[in-house]
Amino acid sequence: LHGHNMNDGSQFAAILKYGDLEFYKQNPVIIFDDIYRSGTWKVFAVIKVNTLASQGTPFPYLQGEFASEESFLKYVEQVRSRSLIDCPVEVEGSDRLAAACDTPVEEGLVVHTNTPKVRKARRVNMELLLSQHASYCSTCIRSGNCPLQKLANDLNIHEMPYHVHVARGYTDTSTPLVRQASKCIKCMRCVQICEKVQTMGIWDLAGTGSRTTVDVSGNRTLKTSDCTFCGQCVTHCPTGALTARDDTVKVLDALADPEITTVVQIAPAVRVAWAESFGLTGKKAATGKMVAALRRLGFDYVFDTNFSADLTIMEEGSEFLERFTHRDRYHWPMFTSCCPGWVRFIKSQFPHYVDCLSTAKSPQQMFGAVAKTYFAEKIGVDPHRMFVVSIMPCMAKKSECALPTMRDACGDPDVDAVLTTREMDRLFRSDNIQPGDLPEEAFDSPLGTGTGAAVIFGATGGVMDAALRSAYYLVTGENPDPDAFTAVRGNKPWKEAVFSIPGAGEIRVAVVSGLGNTRKLMKALESGQGRYDFVEVMACPGGCAGGGGQPIHDGEELAGKREDALWKLDQKATIRFSHENPEIQSLY
Repeated sequence: LHGHNMNDGSQFAAILKYGDLEFYKQNPVIIFDDIYRSGTWKVFAVIKVNTLASQGTPFPYLQGEFASEESFLKYVEQVRSRSLIDCPVEVEGSDRLAAACDTPVEEGLVVHTNTPKVRKARRVNMELLLSQHASYCSTCIRSGNCPLQKLANDLNIHEMPYHVHVARGYTDTSTPLVRQASKCIKCMRCVQICEKVQTMGIWDLAGTGSRTTVDVSGNRTLKTSDCTFCGQCVTHCPTGALTARDDTVKVLDALADPEITTVVQIAPAVRVAWAESFGLTGKKAATGKMVAALRRLGFDYVFDTNFSADLTIMEEGSEFLERFTHRDRYHWPMFTSCCPGWVRFIKSQFPHYVDCLSTAKSPQQMFGAVAKTYFAEKIGVDPHRMFVVSIMPCMAKKSECALPTMRDACGDPDVDAVLTTREMDRLFRSDNIQPGDLPEEAFDSPLGTGTGAAVIFGATGGVMDAALRSAYYLVTGENPDPDAFTAVRGNKPWKEAVFSIPGAGEIRVAVVSGLGNTRKLMKALESGQGRYDFVEVMACPGGCAGGGGQPIHDGEELAGKREDALWKLDQKATIRFSHENPEIQSLY
């Protein structure tokens, strides 16, 4: 508490009345007077900072800049080890509680984890958190999947001894990412994932003293920021403070209108994650059961985005070969364009490389355009009376479908609404649908057939692998071994490879996932250290399998497990080349 700055710049020197740190642990709400005002303050952290010469160099606990990732991790370790009231346990021979996560084990150390003193400290810490949290659990989107709710229940907290004061803030639903300040517990997870992993720095601390909160950095709004809407902050938020905008009402209204033909497409990565929130595995989690459940919701046609993923490969692969055989006409390398988070990233961070993006739309938008032209004509429906819904593992897709440039089919949006995997699961629950008990059903035709090359779009490296398979065929007239390009597979965040295609020559490729890794790759390109012909980029670590719209499992990263499932689906597929999809051949 020494030298803490107030909002107006005044300071209080030290609370001399209470010299024992034990007091703060037992009485985390204190009353004191500074030179300007008196007030009630909540102590949410007490950190040893080395204020005496005998204690060594003072610890810079307000440090904000770090020379490297290693220096940042060392800083975090120091904060944890210096904390006097976090994760408390009682150690025999010590008159104060110790931090369980950072107290070194020593010979003869005796630790008590469940004494009255420890239980009281844990309860007080949680009660203070709840005193600044809007605990409307029955209407919260994270109810039943909330670490804060679970901890409060585990600590047997059923009433609040402190006055509840929650932050007020305007909830803006104009962007895919929605923040509710009243539910923020200032855990800083969003700040860390955005700054250290995605390197966007969208979230930061705002205000000082008791007014400290987390908000958009630089006094901006989400709409005016460079946010890519990757959604990683949402999947790492432990409460409902950060969520994807809920578009289920819009979809339900369309389903209830008898004059509207409703069409839904399902992205590749959704099929390996949707059943997680229902606890379904094996055959109970089959894609056909999800298809059946969507028909029970009332959709007229249920299609597979794998169809348009194959279409994307045909367009993107052909475009790459055109560029590759006329190198002097183009800026290199060529980047994939199917990830809207990545497209937003390059436009704001490296705009001089925008002309390197493939001109092909994403599979989502290709499907919408085909549905409202080719398919609408085929079934004799006015495209203005057709409502196209996408089920995506991604939040940025909500932003993509709203772009004014995505209205090519009939003047209306090619895709009318995007639901995340989580939103689809909530619709199943709200209609009391038990997908695991339904018989499997097939996708509708003619936009429901996909290949193994399409299903791997949901895994990092999948788009590159699929594109190289068809590019090889388009050049040589023969299919390569479908497993010839395994060097671009796997969970390594930045992969490089060189492949030789007879008649075309050597092709230097790179695959990267996660925006922090992408930034490193882009800087390597700028410095001349990286030289590639074709680059696949996915904004989310692990690709779409780890997308911001996927089911949330606190403390677990399941992208790798989901990716493995997608590669297995490719291995089992009857057709493993996009150019062999019969419905794609029919379309052309």
